[in-house]
Amino acid sequence: MHSRQERAAFVLILCALYFCFGPEPARAQKAGFGLRAGASVDPGQFVFGGHLQTDPIIPKLTFRPNIELGVGSQVTTVAINAEFAYWFLLPRQPFDVYAGAGPALLVFSADRSGRFGDDATHVQGGFNFLLGIQHKKGLFGEIKLGVIDSPDFKIAMGYAFR
Repeated sequence: MHSRQERAAFVLILCALYFCFGPEPARAQKAGFGLRAGASVDPGQFVFGGHLQTDPIIPKLTFRPNIELGVGSQVTTVAINAEFAYWFLLPRQPFDVYAGAGPALLVFSADRSGRFGDDATHVQGGFNFLLGIQHKKGLFGEIKLGVIDSPDFKIAMGYAFR
């Protein structure tokens, strides 16, 4: 039987392939920054943070690094994610879809007080796969599937400023 992460990655890939087909407008994604908030699973936490987005590196591919702070489950998590996003520009729609992936540096503090920097701090690596939808005015929703030591699943909403 396949693991939950393998099934979720397969669904993410199928969705991305689905949005690859069809004509696309010449609308370009612009550089900017954004704010986000949501929740993660394993560890179960409230997550908030922000991102930067570059102009396209190659057509439709942007670098979208972000930092997220997770609190809850007697763990404080700081995730520094170096993610790339490939944009699927939807014709005649007010929103676009993106899919991406990237490595993560995770700092976990797992003590009862929840203070960051105590003796129970561990630095680990992870990797994220993401799928999102963003309105041309900036509102977006995003899901992430984590492997290695990244949180298993994150869902967030936010606003991208350009």
